[in-house]
Amino acid sequence: MLSVLLSFFLTAGAQGALVYRDWELTAQEISPDGFKRSAELVNGMFPGPVLTANKGDLIQVNVKNRLLDPTMVRSTSIHWHGILQPRNAQNDGASFVTQCPIAQNQSFLYTLLPEQQTGTYWYHSHLKTQYVDGIRGPLVIYDPEDPQRHLYDVDDPSTIVTLADWYHGSALRATSKFSPTFPYSFFAGGPEPNPDSGLINGVGRFTGGPAIPWARINVTYGKRYRLRLLGLSAAGAFEFSIFKHSMTVIEADGIAHQPYVVDSIPILPGQRYSVIVINANQAIDNYWISAKMSDINPGFNGTSPTFAVLHYDTAPDADPTTPQPTGLPAGGIEFQEFNLIPLENPGAPGGDQPADQVFNLTFAPDLVGHPNGDRWVINGIQYKSPSVPTLLNILSSGDSEPRYTPSEHTFTLKPNAIIEVVLFILLGGPGHPFHLHGHAFDVIQSSSGGPNFINPPRRDVVSTSGSTDKPVRIRFRTDNPGPWILHCHIEWHFTAGLAVVFAEDPQGIKKGPKSVHPNEQWEQLCQIYNKLAAELQ
Repeated sequence: MLSVLLSFFLTAGAQGALVYRDWELTAQEISPDGFKRSAELVNGMFPGPVLTANKGDLIQVNVKNRLLDPTMVRSTSIHWHGILQPRNAQNDGASFVTQCPIAQNQSFLYTLLPEQQTGTYWYHSHLKTQYVDGIRGPLVIYDPEDPQRHLYDVDDPSTIVTLADWYHGSALRATSKFSPTFPYSFFAGGPEPNPDSGLINGVGRFTGGPAIPWARINVTYGKRYRLRLLGLSAAGAFEFSIFKHSMTVIEADGIAHQPYVVDSIPILPGQRYSVIVINANQAIDNYWISAKMSDINPGFNGTSPTFAVLHYDTAPDADPTTPQPTGLPAGGIEFQEFNLIPLENPGAPGGDQPADQVFNLTFAPDLVGHPNGDRWVINGIQYKSPSVPTLLNILSSGDSEPRYTPSEHTFTLKPNAIIEVVLFILLGGPGHPFHLHGHAFDVIQSSSGGPNFINPPRRDVVSTSGSTDKPVRIRFRTDNPGPWILHCHIEWHFTAGLAVVFAEDPQGIKKGPKSVHPNEQWEQLCQIYNKLAAELQ
């Protein structure tokens, strides 16, 4: 069976190359902001190794789980954020939605066929709050025939910029009811965890900590650089800017957009942008790169400022001599999502006509008995992972319709239908970043601006409105059978239940030209995982 599936993937990706990687997940001590702690890493790196491919390539990643530290989650799965996975839901990596986790001392070979997808993506653990502890990194698919290639001169791993929040304590201890810090952990009535620092390319400083050298991005005068900005945070959002340099946005979440000039750009957990530093045409010097971090957690009081250095060749080997910027400069252009226009095939599915299925999703913390916000609900239901992954449930249902428990909060989507999702926050406050697996969607109503059916932004992570009377609306067409989870990308909220699952075309998952066919190794994941002791799960 495995050889048949590999033959299928190789045939489907015959126009490209095979990109193969071996990844070993281990726990090691690191100190990205000067504070030493044990973290869970891919090949000993944080962020994890850059995974690159070209358009049409087949990607295989053999993940070996060697996680031994009992203070952190020791099973795992890897989600390939933004990769749509047509006919390939079993490789999406969402624990208990499309697979069982990979047990300790076991391996799993992920096979990805991005087909025509290009752009900026990332990968991260998708089990509990595990990626908070380090399993996260960039994934970039280059397009040798990029229609916007004339806008930039340099686009390589040196222009990848990761933005991440960092925590000095393990996520498991911060959330577990059985934590040594009981009763102060999040799911035992304690406060929602706050980040201790923000990191740019894995480097930062915390309040009262050592003066770790800032990360540096090197440029040559007169050249144009495509910076790929990735929000790898668990909760922190960043406002990104470069002193005295405007930026031209040309991509959002892997989707090319028409050039849009701004002076700063907000990057929420899970979001990605490509920006062109129009020209490295300022005086040869060092310039501050600023990424002020915020967190919607009311208990967040800020961290030490998050900076890096844009260094021109031949400039002094030193930090900038100007004061560190504190906000958007006077007259600066602030990014507005509703100004984004897709470069190709703009227009929401169905135009301004009614959608075939509309889902009104009202979300809020369930504060009755949970005043610290450790329980989040959508339409009154807290999502809880099933013991049998949704994909396995569907495939095992034969000719019958699969059944789901109420806490799985799963909606069935019709095939080839126009779906509209309305995200409505019950309580006011900052917006939440919602990510949909299996699809990019059109944002027909952003958190600001008016409705747009003609050429709305297209992406896979959207910020909800902070207003109780202005919901965000997205649309997509059901052309990709699979169980796809929609969830808040603030890891604490997702783990607390802020999610739903869309079971898209269950019969199409089981049979037909877009059906899903897991291999034997995938089938064994649950058999092995279910035998684990609770502390290893």
